[in-house]
Amino acid sequence: MDLPDCIRAFVALRMSAEAETAIERFIEPLRPLSSGVRWVSRTNFHLTLRFLGNEVPTSLIDKLAADLSHIASRAQPFRLTVQGIGGFPNLSRPHVIWIGLQSDELIELATDVRAAASRAGFGDEDHLYTPHLTIARVRDPRELSGLRSVLQAAREHHFGISTIASMALYRSILCPAGAQYAELKSWHLGAA
Repeated sequence: MDLPDCIRAFVALRMSAEAETAIERFIEPLRPLSSGVRWVSRTNFHLTLRFLGNEVPTSLIDKLAADLSHIASRAQPFRLTVQGIGGFPNLSRPHVIWIGLQSDELIELATDVRAAASRAGFGDEDHLYTPHLTIARVRDPRELSGLRSVLQAAREHHFGISTIASMALYRSILCPAGAQYAELKSWHLGAA
């Protein structure tokens, strides 16, 4: 694969089609409630394990890929509960709106990936891992009046259980219409 010397990249997981469909059905009626929100399209749903950076040398990515292969071979497919709505920093004045994820195996996998990224030269993360799926970015919090009550009412909404069987390394290309993601490499969990 021919890549530039530096790229924007991250390591992530995708959920089952059923969970993504449940999320998409939840989001669809919310889209017209606020012009101050940019909703994530279903094609971009992903669970970030580690954001690698905006200008990542591809030589570091090659170094990390070997470790990710080893991590994936040791991990086993697992089930993930997709439940709850939240926001960063909170739902009262969110910059990001997210769906919650619950799984001990997800935390363990993210911990391993983050440690591998540090060893490969990406540096340490400056925040704790918070399992979530970003569904929207808020451009103008003043435009949330109609949406805020719907989100508060859905704080415990259940979107299903998803089996996670692989992880991938993605390239992110920022465009005016939103980010475009390209899978660079993927690994099946538990595959030696």
